[in-house]
Amino acid sequence: MAHIQSITTSSERGWAMAAHLTALALALMTSWLVGVAGVVGAGAIWLLKRDDSPFIARHAREAVNFNLSMLIYAAVACGIAAALVGLTVLTLGLGVILTLPAGLALLMVIAAIALMWLVCSIIAAVRAWNGEEYRYPLTIRLLD
Repeated sequence: MAHIQSITTSSERGWAMAAHLTALALALMTSWLVGVAGVVGAGAIWLLKRDDSPFIARHAREAVNFNLSMLIYAAVACGIAAALVGLTVLTLGLGVILTLPAGLALLMVIAAIALMWLVCSIIAAVRAWNGEEYRYPLTIRLLD
């Protein structure tokens, strides 16, 4: 690990960590479901620093991709939730027999995604500070 740190400067590690923490902080302040702020925060660091250091660029790009993926997953979950509510309304409440269990399962999936998002963002920030690479799980790699 010390060998990796000697390759990257503390400034590079700080900016790389900031990409993850900025996305985390902004997304938490604006609600993780909205999530756009997390993409914007990490994206701003990627745009500002991508030419300064490949290490910063990789971490910032990874943070953008992960937060964008979480935004997409949240939008899909909201769409499913709206469909479940619509189904319940269309069946004059009788559909609740099916939609209630599905809605509870959806809430559990959303909670798991939110927990994964929080934990992985912290792990990524620590890895960046340690001068290590990190790839988020379940990430759609939109920026390459």
